[in-house]
Amino acid sequence: MDFTITSDIADLRDRIEAFVTEEILPVEADGANWDAHENIALAPLEALREKARAQGLWNLQLSAEFGGQGLGKMGMAVCYEAMNRSIFGPVVFNSAAPDDGNMMVLEALGTEAQKERWLRPIAEGKVRSAFAMTEPHPGGGSDPGMMLTTATLDGDDYVVKGRKWFITGAGEAAHFILLARTSDDARRGHTAFLFHRDEPGWEILRRIPIMGPEEHGGHCELAFDGLRIQAANILLGEGRGLKVTQTRLGPARLTHCMRWLGLAKRCVEIATEYAGRREGFGVRLADRESVQVMLGDLAMQIEVGRLLVMKAAWEIDRGGYAQKEISMAKIHVANLLHRAADTAIQINGARGYSKDTVLEWIYRYARQARLVDGADEVHKMVLNRHLSELGTAFYRWGTGA
Repeated sequence: MDFTITSDIADLRDRIEAFVTEEILPVEADGANWDAHENIALAPLEALREKARAQGLWNLQLSAEFGGQGLGKMGMAVCYEAMNRSIFGPVVFNSAAPDDGNMMVLEALGTEAQKERWLRPIAEGKVRSAFAMTEPHPGGGSDPGMMLTTATLDGDDYVVKGRKWFITGAGEAAHFILLARTSDDARRGHTAFLFHRDEPGWEILRRIPIMGPEEHGGHCELAFDGLRIQAANILLGEGRGLKVTQTRLGPARLTHCMRWLGLAKRCVEIATEYAGRREGFGVRLADRESVQVMLGDLAMQIEVGRLLVMKAAWEIDRGGYAQKEISMAKIHVANLLHRAADTAIQINGARGYSKDTVLEWIYRYARQARLVDGADEVHKMVLNRHLSELGTAFYRWGTGA
């Protein structure tokens, strides 16, 4: 496993770092640029997006056909980490969830016609998107086998009935990927559909209030009562919904981790800067052994997280699924982010708890990391399943693809 990055990726990383420092952080520092949900407001966002496009820092994860650089997962890991030094970074580069994952799955699995209709407008930043899978109890969450939303063939259309909730970005999305049950088959009973927000037969019941800051469009509860979707808008094929889900959610979990590493490093950055100038009882915080231990441990845990992410990215880039590698990265980095924010707040004291820094924002945001795209416990169960199946081979180094 050679994690040496190419000169092209190093150049992209350096340009992203400069853009974040010079363009995004000054916007982040001015509260007038924030919206009511503690995200970047649309006007300054569009201005920054135009600058990112002009500098060739747009859609790095997509092919050149859709305005990107065609980065593999290892290249994305380097660049996404750099993007999320700012809490507003990923959305500026069109690399934020849920659009990021939706674009990649549409490029990977969509027909040429579907890519033009559903992917290109997202890639060009003209619309936003959402992935509608999770349902309220007793419907499907981490277990898609519990899914209750149905899509029933009626003539040439499928008619959708059911409920979804905590659908990220739905409030501002125009293009949706919807998972619904089309049969009772355990393996081929789910289908992925594409639909537009203006189509009748569905509604947003509410934007669910949450503990932390929100992505654009929030986290919404949806009701479907007769939405009609043409067969041409099935992604991959009827009964292939679990394949679509696997293709989308695995890499999406990993890209979350890439971005969270950037936020964890930002926490250490803020804590280190403050510890270097804050004195108490005649001693700088940075000179206190207790603070040194806290920051040194975080630096190590961030590097552990980077290695877990890179190993998973390497496995995907060479053609593997990286299920256990992604689960390990997801567990570690999600918990690391929460710990990094908590430690940085502790070092900053009341300043960290205030809104004078972004630490409290990151702290509230970080709590959801241990839940989204599979709770810690689900991923540990996945790892145990692999351990039971593989035994000591669980730990074996990979060979050629």
